[in-house]
Amino acid sequence: METTPTFFAAHSDDDETPLLRDAVDGAVDYRGRAVARSASGGWRSAGFIIGVEVGERVAYYGICSNLINYLTGPLGQSTAAAAANVNAWSGTASLSPLIGAFVADSFLGRYRTIVVASLLYILGLGLLTLSAMIPSSGTTDCQSNGTIQAPSCFPPLHQVLLFFFSLYLVAFAQGGHKPCVQAFGADQFDGQNPEECKAKSSFFNWWYFCMCGGTLVALLILNYIQDNLNWVLGFGIPCICMAAALVLFLLGTKTYRYSFKSDERSPFLRIGSVFATAARNWKTTTMALVAEEESRGTLPYEGSGQFKFLNKALLSSDGSKGDGMVCTFGEVEEAKSVLRLAPIWATSLVYAVVFAQSSTFFTKQGVTMDRSITPGLNVPPASLQSFISLSVVLFIPIYDRVFVPLARGFTQRPSGITMLQRIGTGMFLSAVSMVVAALVETKRLETALEHGLVDKPNATVPMSVWWLIPQYVLFGISDVFTMVGLQEFFYDQVPNELRSVGLSLYLSIFGVGNFLSSFLVSAIAKATGGDGRDSWFANNLNRAHLDNFYWLLAGLSALELVIFLYFAKSYIYNRSRTT
Repeated sequence: METTPTFFAAHSDDDETPLLRDAVDGAVDYRGRAVARSASGGWRSAGFIIGVEVGERVAYYGICSNLINYLTGPLGQSTAAAAANVNAWSGTASLSPLIGAFVADSFLGRYRTIVVASLLYILGLGLLTLSAMIPSSGTTDCQSNGTIQAPSCFPPLHQVLLFFFSLYLVAFAQGGHKPCVQAFGADQFDGQNPEECKAKSSFFNWWYFCMCGGTLVALLILNYIQDNLNWVLGFGIPCICMAAALVLFLLGTKTYRYSFKSDERSPFLRIGSVFATAARNWKTTTMALVAEEESRGTLPYEGSGQFKFLNKALLSSDGSKGDGMVCTFGEVEEAKSVLRLAPIWATSLVYAVVFAQSSTFFTKQGVTMDRSITPGLNVPPASLQSFISLSVVLFIPIYDRVFVPLARGFTQRPSGITMLQRIGTGMFLSAVSMVVAALVETKRLETALEHGLVDKPNATVPMSVWWLIPQYVLFGISDVFTMVGLQEFFYDQVPNELRSVGLSLYLSIFGVGNFLSSFLVSAIAKATGGDGRDSWFANNLNRAHLDNFYWLLAGLSALELVIFLYFAKSYIYNRSRTT
């Protein structure tokens, strides 16, 4: 039996509920009534939600894209420590959606979770702006004199505590906002309707297109303000953008489609009980399972033959069908669909480690190079990340309007190629980007050596910062394939009630990837430094060896791609889903 939508209580007056010939199955309006296809959802509602995401991305990237320069500048941290802190914070921001999605899918619903998370987001950004307003004794003078390591040069402890509290409040709020907004946006399209099914596939492309548009604004405008004006304004504008995003989201309330909550058990409990029952019945014989399968006839579809150990949840501990102590066939298949995602999740982690470098070491490379456009006007190093977003913005229309129709003509698939083919293509491009990055860094080190700048870390290496653009562009194009592919895959291949959790699993890839990147950096710094040696990540990048690190990542990416292709080849898509 179906009950109320995820936010509003069902309307009690049955005579006010219109009889809708084009009602959307499984969805209601903001008052809990049957909803007409022509009067709700679709691109109109998705437009509000995409606008919210643009504002949120301006806020998020206004903080994270230049965070390493704030940590090494006003907060006086070393390059390695700052990179570790950035990776730790980014990892937390990417893992916290697991909590946010659980709260949304089990308790509050997506709409309420988005509203609450937005309010926390605004609070965190406001406190972050306040922390930047606190005067720091002598920090600016220390930076200009190159004596940042002196104890008197560090900011006061209360400023540091307020900064990191605010920063992690933003990460926590983003965890509730990110998975729910995208899932709620995709919910505005009915996957059972042929036209809306195609629109839903395009939604993920245009979602990422607009998201990168917001990122581009943050990188070009906010980074310039932070580097050339002040950090207070640089943090204050994201706070204003987030407040505007919340207002926009509320304006679309009456147009949205809301999902039902069923009277069935929580999907977390259903899936958990399958694993628990299967473990309890581990002694169940193969003969009992075969008899159960024969009683059902042929297996419903190919995927039913995978993870057969979970089929033990269909029987009681004595091998028979118990009353109330066994799981249904549908619950077992639901658990299998989640377990089937694990190899794809694991083999995407190296891609996430590579992804983490664009906001850390790529940015620090740019600091050392010639960034002049005209005399007196320099490119902010963090703004180079805008070429990732620009590549996405330029390439997604080509992908959606040219590549997909051409591929559709050959494959007869609505999306042109399968989701896993799309992800694998991006992984290959990611590995190529690391090769290019290693070659460019080798060239930069050679240039520094030729001009006698090895021991002059503050001198500008006479090599144009535009040399870095190819690696950023390759990053952007790989994102169009892998990032968007992962979003659609983890939304599409989980049970309907767990779609926020599905998207949080996709985000958790990058959370774990950031932590792995932080671990790699710390371990390599310790292994290659000490005893008077310069580590690969020395504060003086002219003595460091980022090129070796990039070659290592290129090798790991190639290995990851091989393993990914092995699992992708045997992956069985969920029935009734698009591939």
